[in-house]
Amino acid sequence: MKKKLLLIIIAIIFSSQNIYAETDNTPVSENSNSTLISIWDNDKKQDTKTHKRHFPIIHSRKIPNLDTVDKLLDNASEQNRQIDSAKSISERINNSLNNNNAIKIDINTVNQIVNVDDCVKIALANHPSIQYYKSSAEIYKSKIAQAWSAYFPTIGAGIEYSRNDLLLTTFNTGKQRYNLFYMPNLSANIMLFDFGKTKTKADIAKKTYQASEENVKMSINDVIYGVKKAYYSLLFAKQQETVYENFVKDDEAHLEQANAFYRVGTKPKIDVLTAEYNLGKSKLNLIKSQNSTKLAYANVNNSIGIPEFNNYAINENLETRLYEINIDDMLEIAFNTRPEYLAAKKKSEASALLVRGSRRAFLPDLNVFASFEAGGTSPGNDTGYKFGGNLAYKNFNALLLKKQLDESKATAKRDLAELERTRQKIYLEVQQAYIDFKNAKDSIPVAALAMMESKERYNLASGRYKVGVGDSIELKDAENTYLTAQLEYYSNLMNYNIAVANLERVTGAPIAPIEEQNQI
Repeated sequence: MKKKLLLIIIAIIFSSQNIYAETDNTPVSENSNSTLISIWDNDKKQDTKTHKRHFPIIHSRKIPNLDTVDKLLDNASEQNRQIDSAKSISERINNSLNNNNAIKIDINTVNQIVNVDDCVKIALANHPSIQYYKSSAEIYKSKIAQAWSAYFPTIGAGIEYSRNDLLLTTFNTGKQRYNLFYMPNLSANIMLFDFGKTKTKADIAKKTYQASEENVKMSINDVIYGVKKAYYSLLFAKQQETVYENFVKDDEAHLEQANAFYRVGTKPKIDVLTAEYNLGKSKLNLIKSQNSTKLAYANVNNSIGIPEFNNYAINENLETRLYEINIDDMLEIAFNTRPEYLAAKKKSEASALLVRGSRRAFLPDLNVFASFEAGGTSPGNDTGYKFGGNLAYKNFNALLLKKQLDESKATAKRDLAELERTRQKIYLEVQQAYIDFKNAKDSIPVAALAMMESKERYNLASGRYKVGVGDSIELKDAENTYLTAQLEYYSNLMNYNIAVANLERVTGAPIAPIEEQNQI
């Protein structure tokens, strides 16, 4: 009988483990293989002539099944012809996120050359914001198994000894003092079925985990945008410093020319004083621009998540890349890939499941139990066992359950309203980003023409001054106009590149250029 009872308890335990093993193989996300994110490796070896936009797979410790991605790409609309093969990009992204050796940038190497893609790779591997959201997602992932643990048995085991001295209430009693042994005392309880309450909790945990994954992608989007914005601002600061360096050289030459004219008596002393003032002001502007460059480097370091990373050099200049962008395509892509919108969807779905779970809380649980005891007045005196089942409520409180149901319904309505609010917010952000892009794009040729015309005027005024025909006022006016025109042109180039990066952020997808064009 002892052996039979032990076999029953062992069978219950193994059956519960099989139940959990089957449920644990359930995919965490029904659409995990079709989820797309906004990371994109701007590998210059890729064929950009296809004008396709890249949608890599979610960052994961395991690369998702890419067959689903292929089906999605085959079924994509013709308007989204920018979608390119996600396989190779997904593998590079996952290798970069999961293997620090894939990042070929050594922060200890002095004067190494980096570009915007290098900065993005470093940020993906080191930025604390991404690591924070990845760890948060792992926390929510563990809650899925915690929800399924309700189907696992609760096991008790122990030994007990007590010395008992009975209170005498009658004259005809047995032994007043005796020993009592329980060696061992084994018990097992398992819930067989709870009418879907545990499954609903697990489904809610899955949706919450999927929403947390979208938060990871959102942080990746924000980090990439922050890196690109800081990087292009650094290029502008370096270009601005170069402009002021050139004007310092020109003002030094003008001062020498004014001194020469003054010595021969063709120009008054005021021209010399004016040239000295102009040179001093140009040097002051150069000092300010140098400090701005240092601050821009610090912003880049902060954006990549390594504030100490300062042993590098950048040899790029601001340039324009042509993009073919349609507002309708941008809106369609944003509603399919924007992490904030997808996270709001998952949250709304979880709230709907919460209503279902609150209704099922009114149902009982079906449980089985078994126990085995050995002992008595001496350790091996006797044995006993018990097994059975019950259909019961656990601390049933009708009023509490009713109010929890009302709360879940209100939560579902709130999250549904939040989903619509997020949709409208994304719609507005895409429109604003597109308008900013068009404004920057249309401003570049106008600013370039103004810069060329002001340069020609400056050359004429400088030439006139050198031959003694022009005056210092005319020269300074032309110089200020040319300086302003250059800074406006480079500022428009910076704004154009940042506008493209912002479009990538608000749509949740990278945008491939159709043509690369150097600066004027």
